[in-house]
Amino acid sequence: MSLEELAFLVLALVAVATALLALFVRELVHTILWIGVFFVDLSAIYFLIDAPFLGVLQLGVYAGAVTILLLFGIMVTRKRIFSREAITGIGALPAALAVATFVFLALVVGEFPGGEQAITSYNVTDLSQALFSQFGVYLLLLGLVMLGALAGAIYLVREGRE
Repeated sequence: MSLEELAFLVLALVAVATALLALFVRELVHTILWIGVFFVDLSAIYFLIDAPFLGVLQLGVYAGAVTILLLFGIMVTRKRIFSREAITGIGALPAALAVATFVFLALVVGEFPGGEQAITSYNVTDLSQALFSQFGVYLLLLGLVMLGALAGAIYLVREGRE
């Protein structure tokens, strides 16, 4: 086993562990913090597989902006984030359904013959030019939709609403 394979295995185990912790932890803030750790771990996996553009995007957009946006959304709604009202986590039935779905998908994917596919590299310049020139308008629209969703969520949970 090479050093890269060992690093990938460790990062994959950390990713699975933090994703499970995000599901099962009871406090909402802790859930978001575990999601942030998951995003940073996923970024490390991108760097490990020689996809630095995706790694930087993962760090900047998800580990940075989305995690802060989630924490900000909780703070703005004035929900008591460390009280019993903010308890999250999933119960036994959803967890059992998730495991059953995972097993089913693993069995279905295992039935198809999966040949080795060559990994092709990509040109970062072409990807960034396509993302920010050709699809730049769609990224802007996505940001506006997310901003509208945040404003709607704040309106729906604010205190004193008639």
